[in-house]
Amino acid sequence: MAEGGRRRPTELVLLALGPVLAAAYAAVNHTAIRAGVRAEVTGPGWEGDPPAAGEMTALGTDLWRLTWWIAAFMGVVAVAYLVMGVLLRRRGRGRTLLMVLSGVLMVPYALVFFAALSNPVHVLPGLYESPDFAAGVPGWQAATPLIVLVAGLTQAAGMTMAASTGRRAARAGAGGEITRA
Repeated sequence: MAEGGRRRPTELVLLALGPVLAAAYAAVNHTAIRAGVRAEVTGPGWEGDPPAAGEMTALGTDLWRLTWWIAAFMGVVAVAYLVMGVLLRRRGRGRTLLMVLSGVLMVPYALVFFAALSNPVHVLPGLYESPDFAAGVPGWQAATPLIVLVAGLTQAAGMTMAASTGRRAARAGAGGEITRA
């Protein structure tokens, strides 16, 4: 309990971490892709002029697009969880539907996690036959799928806490009402 008997909305913080971590996943992978592009362009296998400042190679562009779509899809699902969590905190009808919908949304979250776990930043350089790019990707990039996992787990905990808060609010509201037999 916080000061004055008010609870801090911990569940909202946990739910809000989902969209924040989606952006973090994109930013961290963008940094790793940029490092790979620099290594590809300066490597001995590069032929031709280097791309202009701020541009990427074909491999870098494809990887960034794929990473962006993974992060965007993750962000949309995370925002849906955030909205459902806020709605679950309120007392009223429709809570069962929200809980069922949150269970259904686990499937897209799992798909995003498995797409991130396949780690296209490490797989695609082999398909493009670009060992210089692969050598330039920082070692920590392999851990970036854990960001997606942490986002899903924190949002699951936030949903559980929001549902619990909503149940308490519903019970408190029903306690003062007269019920018919």
